Amino acid sequence: MATRWIYPSLLFFLFPSLTPSQALRNYPENEVTLLDTMSALGDLGWEAYPAEGWEEISVMDERNTPMRSYQVCNVMEANQNNWLRTRHIPRDGAQRVYIEIKFTLRDCNSLPGVPGTCKETFNMYYYESNNPNLWYIKESQYIKIDTIAADESFTQTDVGDRVMKLNTEVRDISNLSKKGFYLAFQDVGACIALVSLRVFYKKCPLAVLNLAQFPDTVTGGDSALVEVRGSCVNDSEEFEAPRMYCSGDGGWLVPIGRCVCKPGFEENKDYCQPCRPGTYKASSMDAYCTKCPPHSFSHQEKASECSCEKGFYRADMDPRSMACTRPPSAAENPISTLNDTSVTLEWSPSRDSGGRGDVTYNIHCRKCANDGKTCSPCSNSVHFVPRQFGLSIPKVLITDLLSNTNYTFSIEAVNGVSDLSPNPKQQVTVNITTSQTVNVILKERKSKDSITLAWQGPDRPNGVIVEYEVIYYEKNQRDQNYTVLKTKAHTMTVEGLKPGTTYVFRVRARTDGGYGNYGGEIELETSHEDMLAIGDPNQSTILAVSIAGGIVLLIFLVACFVVSGRHCGYIKAKQDPDEEKMQFQNGRVKLPGSRTYIHPHTYEDPNQAVRDFAKEIDASTIRIERVIGAGEFGEVCSGRLKLPSKREIYVAIKSLKAGYSEKQRRDFLSEASIMGQFDHPNIIRLEGVVTRCKCLHFLLQKHDGQFTVIQLVGMLRGIASGMKYLSDISYVHRDLAARNILVNSNLVCKVSDFGLSRVLEDDPEAAYTTRGGKIPIRWTAPEAIAYRKFTSASDIWSYGIVMWEVISYGERPYWEMSNQDVIKAIDEGYRLPAPMDCPVVLHQLMLDCWEKSRSERPKFGQIVNTLDKLIRNPNSLKELANSSVWEDPTTPEFSVSTVDEWLDAINMGQYKDNFASAGYVSLDSILYISLCELSKMGVTLVGHQKKILSAVQSLHAQGTHVQV
Repeated sequence: MATRWIYPSLLFFLFPSLTPSQALRNYPENEVTLLDTMSALGDLGWEAYPAEGWEEISVMDERNTPMRSYQVCNVMEANQNNWLRTRHIPRDGAQRVYIEIKFTLRDCNSLPGVPGTCKETFNMYYYESNNPNLWYIKESQYIKIDTIAADESFTQTDVGDRVMKLNTEVRDISNLSKKGFYLAFQDVGACIALVSLRVFYKKCPLAVLNLAQFPDTVTGGDSALVEVRGSCVNDSEEFEAPRMYCSGDGGWLVPIGRCVCKPGFEENKDYCQPCRPGTYKASSMDAYCTKCPPHSFSHQEKASECSCEKGFYRADMDPRSMACTRPPSAAENPISTLNDTSVTLEWSPSRDSGGRGDVTYNIHCRKCANDGKTCSPCSNSVHFVPRQFGLSIPKVLITDLLSNTNYTFSIEAVNGVSDLSPNPKQQVTVNITTSQTVNVILKERKSKDSITLAWQGPDRPNGVIVEYEVIYYEKNQRDQNYTVLKTKAHTMTVEGLKPGTTYVFRVRARTDGGYGNYGGEIELETSHEDMLAIGDPNQSTILAVSIAGGIVLLIFLVACFVVSGRHCGYIKAKQDPDEEKMQFQNGRVKLPGSRTYIHPHTYEDPNQAVRDFAKEIDASTIRIERVIGAGEFGEVCSGRLKLPSKREIYVAIKSLKAGYSEKQRRDFLSEASIMGQFDHPNIIRLEGVVTRCKCLHFLLQKHDGQFTVIQLVGMLRGIASGMKYLSDISYVHRDLAARNILVNSNLVCKVSDFGLSRVLEDDPEAAYTTRGGKIPIRWTAPEAIAYRKFTSASDIWSYGIVMWEVISYGERPYWEMSNQDVIKAIDEGYRLPAPMDCPVVLHQLMLDCWEKSRSERPKFGQIVNTLDKLIRNPNSLKELANSSVWEDPTTPEFSVSTVDEWLDAINMGQYKDNFASAGYVSLDSILYISLCELSKMGVTLVGHQKKILSAVQSLHAQGTHVQV
């Protein structure tokens, strides 16, 4: 073929020698090459037309390796239109491909005699097709990619100096959809040499992240992100579906979700390794394998739990991290106190609980014949108070026994693993015999103001008789005035009686085992005149009276006392006049009617005094209507009491104010214990107590970390709905706090404590102004503190604090800051940080409630709507605020160097002794502490466990020098 070049050595000019570094190229791992002319072993075989246009050439690099390419240089002729088309290039599933061109181009000015039609650019096109064997494509069918110009062109001088001015241009094609494509190059009159052509696409290479493997992934078209679902590596499982996005440049972005190692395996970089013998991992949620708990072992790898040693057990409901335990030892020191046909059993708890905290006691009752050998189970008529089985306290009252009968009671100690042990359950036995009768004989009646009685003791008393008790009263006045007398003799003269008056007498005996029952009533009348009347002993009236029994009391409700928070009352029926507290040597005073008054200060535990002199009444039976005054300990309200099977009665209710001190609480309980012993028509009488109520504050603390976020939001929604109702009817609460929210068994929250609430005017911007009284600083809006201005907007501020209390499970707002520090901090713009595991949207709602300007705070209706949306869309609650360890504003910024300092820094200083006793005395020693070990140390609140473990992770990340 004749040459068409205008210069004989133009080939040399266009292709100066290539060095090996230019010829050999290493491509990034995220690029996949579809075509590379540098690696061609033979002719490229591209289509060129017209035939006198582009020409395939071969040159040698310095390694004598042939290189195939194309050149064209028809610069002496005008109107050039030379086309060069590649073979079909399969796209290999790529939607976007890149074209890298390396070329040289001669400067038109360096070519003498070249006409003005010489060009220094060329065009690049492509055509998509499913046909790999097309032999002809119309020019109009091509899609233009770009006009390519050289950054640098070479001249005659460059050729003489052997300077290689190589141009590199990269273009891309997007949204490819057919099997492949053709590339075409159009020369319109330039002197060009295509040194190399590489066609490639980008992918995101195989990667392992968060224990999930993501495969090679081809990038999307138009730089779109491609979402890729990862698969968990061996011995792992999904915690949250692992996903990542493959970007257009071949990089992985935005990891979402993760896998976790299965039970028996722990994470080691990008894979899960089996737990070593002697360790285990019970849950995929645990991060690492931990040492087997006490009294358990694992001899093999991959243990998901440790087997218990012989004689030790683990109940089905026990966490796998809990030590193996054993049944408890028997109860000790049983004591029985007989009272007529009732008996009180008390005992000392099991000395060895078996390592568990769920020891309870069962009472087994058997009725025995007089020979003591033939016994049978007690009938269903015998009753146990509070219950027969599952007693958590070592005391039970057994009633409705038969008189003059032998009973055997077995006290059985059990715990959660007692049923797993093949050994018999530990028991202690008590034998008793119920009382016989006392024979009462009328001996003489000889005076207008006295009567003498005589009686015989029981035939077979239940122990040695200590004394006899005589009770008498005027006929038909039993419940108004009665007298109790005691004597060790078998006779008694009752003096100080009214002439011509009928009295009713009853007698019972007391032995070391307790009281017998009262006998039937005997009616005797004093004479009208001062005369001596002696009855005939041989014709005496004999009345059999059982030795256990009591007086039936008619209860008239006068007062009700409220303890443990507002509207949590305590209510008590009057003390049985037949009982006498013989166990106290001091603090005893004789009351009228020969009863004994016992000062509550003789009790070490004021709660016991309340239990002795008061009965517990369910707070739900009390309805508080209005505040009628203030007492020493708190407010006094009026309301109503409706006990089961009783008529509704008006009551007065005295409350113990919120934030009480321990001394105030003891004094309050003492007052209740004192009033519980009085019984007189002209003395206010205590009806009972309520010491147990379901207050939101205590409920949260008791169940720390145990509610789902949806349950917490549901409680907040209920509170907001109640406050919306109050706001709509122009009521301002003024004391909204978790302690004033009552909760039922379905977690329905009800706003209570309206002692400070007030009616506002119809104007929605109206404010209630007060000039005195105490304000709950930590819950009160700044304008209400500074100017005593209370509005629904100030209730909104308080609601934000309640939200913080709920999400933090009853944490004290502003921790240990003083009230003055709180006021100062709020004024300077400080707001409570997000509690641990608090969703971002909830903390933002709190901050909205704490806007300084009250007009910028949301309304309760808006809050209800917001919470409804969150409940309907739980995914909006997944993003958590950045507060894995709470920030305490009272803690200055410093580096900790000891375990005690570290615990103080994370507000867990109450566990210093726990850590020290367990041997954790240096920061290095706590780096690998586990949830199991925290539980064994006594850190049992879920929220506190999570807080400590989160802080340990911070130590891991920062070394043993943590900044707070």
